[in-house]
Amino acid sequence: MSTGLTPDLGDPEVLARLFAPAADQAALGLAVSGGPDSLALMLLARRWASALDSPPRLIVYSLDHGLRPEAAGEVQMVLREAEKLGLAARGLNWTGEKPETGVQEAARQARYRIIGEAMQADGAGLLLTAHHRADQAETVLMRLAHGSGIEGLKGMNALSQVEGVAVFRPLLDVEPASMALIVEQAGLDPVTDPSNGDLSYERVRWRRRLPLLAEDGLDSATLARFATRMAEADLALTQMADAAFAELVTLDGFGAASMPQAAFHALSPAIGRRVLARTLNIVGGRQKPRALGQIEKLYDQIALGDLPGAATLLGAVVRLKGQNLTISREPGRALPEACVLGPHQKLVWDQRFLITNLSDTTGLMAGATDFMPRHRLEHFLGFKVTTPAEAIRTAPLVRDAEGEILSLGGWSFDDRISVELLVD
Repeated sequence: MSTGLTPDLGDPEVLARLFAPAADQAALGLAVSGGPDSLALMLLARRWASALDSPPRLIVYSLDHGLRPEAAGEVQMVLREAEKLGLAARGLNWTGEKPETGVQEAARQARYRIIGEAMQADGAGLLLTAHHRADQAETVLMRLAHGSGIEGLKGMNALSQVEGVAVFRPLLDVEPASMALIVEQAGLDPVTDPSNGDLSYERVRWRRRLPLLAEDGLDSATLARFATRMAEADLALTQMADAAFAELVTLDGFGAASMPQAAFHALSPAIGRRVLARTLNIVGGRQKPRALGQIEKLYDQIALGDLPGAATLLGAVVRLKGQNLTISREPGRALPEACVLGPHQKLVWDQRFLITNLSDTTGLMAGATDFMPRHRLEHFLGFKVTTPAEAIRTAPLVRDAEGEILSLGGWSFDDRISVELLVD
């Protein structure tokens, strides 16, 4: 929690508290670019680990993005300093062509991907980064300017998944000046990335504005405290939305959802939008919205009764059917191609179903049902099928080498196959 005061980085008990979530790891990755923040992370992580009886193995990763000629020398500097501290270190490279636009975002994605691959090879389960209180403040301001809701305004979480990499930010409530002092006291000469002063980047522009905002009380500590409060509010809303989802939403074996309109309309907008977003996420194959406004617009259409015959969003088709709101997978949108399901293989199909071959059987194929008459479905399932046609078409179907159907949607007709609808 942000208090306004920066933690005392010279206090071993403070370090133990800051790094505590990483203490149970066998090996940790440290993302170190050579700037003052990441060098401080390296120094503090080593200081923290050296005080433990059974410390995690620390591995420093420094990446040359290939965007500046100086970067290669900066990586070498990081490797030398890591060696002086007795830490394992690896220099990495982002090779290949670079995009003409969106360079920072592409570099961020490449950084986590390349470091994540190295961590997997080294057995490191968690990556520590040097994000600090000012980074959090900048994130909040950018998201506020972009119209983010409460979920976005809580800023960065200390623990999160980034591009498939488990990331921990132990210094998120520390002022950057305190980290720079640690580096200065260690006698290190940090590098300066010129892109940090490039006003063509939005984050840099907000960084320049922070001192002016601080004059009127909107400093990084205040913004970090605001992010903490938004995180608390977000958690409360999430808990209420989860309870509403469990009570109102029914998911069938084809991966389609339905909920009673009257009960959905009775929810507060803040809860209703979250229930709708979670349902779209599950049914549509976990497609991320480009903006919160997409969900808000669809929610408003439903709430005002202005929904057309069918609306599509995030890979899902939304309809008002009788007294219910129905949501099913949109056909033809990024459905997986038919693929082999090998012996004892687990397959996450369309980010919606977990299909497992429990046997040594070969020649099993998983693909979309595509088309099957309802009377044939009802023969297989033994009950009347009322789910939307697109839900049937987009449900997974597993056949054996002879073409016999072993499973359909969430139902298995053979002991060799297990199917589970993913709802979290």
